[in-house]
Amino acid sequence: MVRPEKLAAVEVLRGRFSKMSSAVLVNFVGMKVDEIDRLRTTFRAKGIEYRVVKNTLVKKALANEPWVGGLNLALKGMTGIAWSFEEPSAAARVLKEAIKEAQKPVIKAGILEGAILDAKAVENQLATLPSKDEARSMLLATFMAPAQHLVMVLNAPGRNFVGVLAAKQRKAESA
Repeated sequence: MVRPEKLAAVEVLRGRFSKMSSAVLVNFVGMKVDEIDRLRTTFRAKGIEYRVVKNTLVKKALANEPWVGGLNLALKGMTGIAWSFEEPSAAARVLKEAIKEAQKPVIKAGILEGAILDAKAVENQLATLPSKDEARSMLLATFMAPAQHLVMVLNAPGRNFVGVLAAKQRKAESA
């Protein structure tokens, strides 16, 4: 790459890192072409951007970030980056499923809101975060629980009164 192309690539990477909600760095060595194609197709379907990058360009793009030093070990060898822009856990979930199926790719590290996550944290924590819809449904259930409890408490006397009347009627019919 000539210098202007490198500068443009650094700016593109800087832009992706600034817009992301999370990123996962992976080592894709040993994967077959059809496995990589399947992974890329899954990424596209989930709204995740995946690129193979040069480590030096990533270091230059992130040079102003205070946490970039935590990526020094991850930015060695072949590196692919999966950026999630909507849901932070989307890329980690897709990679966890791919690893379950083929034992590849290998997760190097993750980035979530300026925090560097190691491979285990990406698999066990980031990949298990609820999606936006799941989080919304949990929040809605939390909001609705007190109202449901109130309705249940308000209906209890009427339900109990009907039960007493039914018992009295059964007693009168049996006597």
